[in-house]
Amino acid sequence: MIKKVHIINFINFREEDKIMRKIFAAVLTASMVMSLAACGSSSSSPAATTAAAETKAESQAAETEANADAAETTAAAEAPAGGTDVKVGMVCIGNQNMAYDRNFYMAADAATEQLAKEGINVEWIYTYDHAEGDPVAADCEELADSGCIAVFLNSYGMEPAMLTIAEDYPDTVFCALTNETSKSDDLENTVNAFPSIYEARYLAGIAAGMKLNQMIEEGDITEDQAVIGYVGAYTYSEVLSGYTSFYLGARSVCPSATMMVEFIGSWGDPAIEAATAQDLIDRGAQLISQHSDATTPSTTAQENGICSVGYNISMTDVAPESALISSRIDWTNYFVYVIRTLVNGGTVDQDYMQHGIADGDVALTELNEAIAAPGTAEAIEAAAAKIKSGELKVFDTDTFTVGGAKLESSMIDMDADFQPDSQDAVSDGFYHESFYKSAPSFSERIDGITLVNEEY
Repeated sequence: MIKKVHIINFINFREEDKIMRKIFAAVLTASMVMSLAACGSSSSSPAATTAAAETKAESQAAETEANADAAETTAAAEAPAGGTDVKVGMVCIGNQNMAYDRNFYMAADAATEQLAKEGINVEWIYTYDHAEGDPVAADCEELADSGCIAVFLNSYGMEPAMLTIAEDYPDTVFCALTNETSKSDDLENTVNAFPSIYEARYLAGIAAGMKLNQMIEEGDITEDQAVIGYVGAYTYSEVLSGYTSFYLGARSVCPSATMMVEFIGSWGDPAIEAATAQDLIDRGAQLISQHSDATTPSTTAQENGICSVGYNISMTDVAPESALISSRIDWTNYFVYVIRTLVNGGTVDQDYMQHGIADGDVALTELNEAIAAPGTAEAIEAAAAKIKSGELKVFDTDTFTVGGAKLESSMIDMDADFQPDSQDAVSDGFYHESFYKSAPSFSERIDGITLVNEEY
C-alpha cells in the first residue's frame, strides 16, 4: 500500500509564516512588557522599563516582518521564467513540532529560494516521524519512485535501512545526513554529510561562560557553583564531541565552570527532556544546554529562573527570559550543492566534510542581548575570527586533560563499528575533529565534566 507522502507548498508556507510573525510580534511585545528583568537584575524603574520594552518589541516586530517581506519580494523578482523542475525528498525523524526538524525545513526553504534564482525549481516531498528500520526503507522507495533526484535522510540511525534499497535506485542520490557508512561503501549514489557543528557549539559555550561570569561577579553564585547542566541524547561520539566543545567554549571565559551531562536515550522526547533538565537543575545546575531535539530544556530553565543555550533553532520565542543563543547546522549550502550538482550532471562528494563557521555551514542564532552578559557578542566574534583563521583549535590539547593528563593520542573509529581504528586524531597539539571523516569522532571523557548516567 502506498503511504501518503506530504508535499509542502512554499508559497502557502510563507503566507502562514506571515501570520505567525504577526502573532509572535504580539506575544513578544507582551512578554517584553511583563519582563522587567531576565536572568539578572535591573535598576530601571518599572514605568521606564515597560515603555522601553513596548517600543523595542514593536520596532523589532516591524523590522522582522519588513525584512521577511522584502526578501520574498526580491526572490520573486529575481527568479527567472521557466527553468528546470526537480523533485527532492526528505525523510524526517520528527515533524514540524520538533526544533530539530524545523531547522531542516528552514534550510530547505532557503535553498529553494536560492536555486530558483538560478532557474532550478524545487518541489520538496517530506515523510515524517520515522527514525529507523522498515518505515525508513519504505519512505526512501516511495520518494525515489515519485521521481526525486535526491533523498535526504535527516537523522543518525536511518542509514542502515536506506542502504537496503539504494542500489535499486541508481538514478536517485541518497544523502544520509549525520551518518557515516555511505562514504566508504561501494555505491556511487549513497553519500554522507556532517558540517563541523563543534565550532558553533564552542562559540555558544562562550555565551554560557560569559553569563556564569556575570552571575559570579554580581554575587548570585560563587565560582564553585558555576555548574552547567547538559541534556544529552546518547553516549555517541556525536553527542560527546558536542558537549565537550560546548564546555571548552564556556571554560575558555569562565575557568571555574564545570558541567553535568545526563542522557535520555532518545534524540527527542519533550517530556523526558523537560524532566531531565529539571533533574539537572535540582542537582545544582545554574544554566542548561542540550543535544536533544525539543525546546523543553529551555522552557524548563525559564520556569526555574535560569538561563539556557539551545540547539537547532532560536529558543527565544518559547523562552525569551532564558534563551541566550543556539548553535545550529545550516543545511542550506549542502542542499544547494547537491541539487545544483545533480541538475548539472555532476557527482556528489562521498563525504561532505570540513565545512564550518568559515563557510556558513554551521551558525549561531541571534544573541538574546536583553539577557546576555555584557561583552558576550564581542567575545564570540573574536573567537569566531580565530577559528576561521585557524589560530584557535577547539580541541587544543593544552586546554583540557583526561584523567589528569594531557591527551597525547586518540584513535578514531573510521568504519562506524564503535571500535577505534588505526588513525590517530591527535597531532600538532590538537585533536583533529571531523578532519578524517565528516562525522564527529571525539569520544574522550575530559576532566571537569561529570556524567550523571551512561546507560544509553
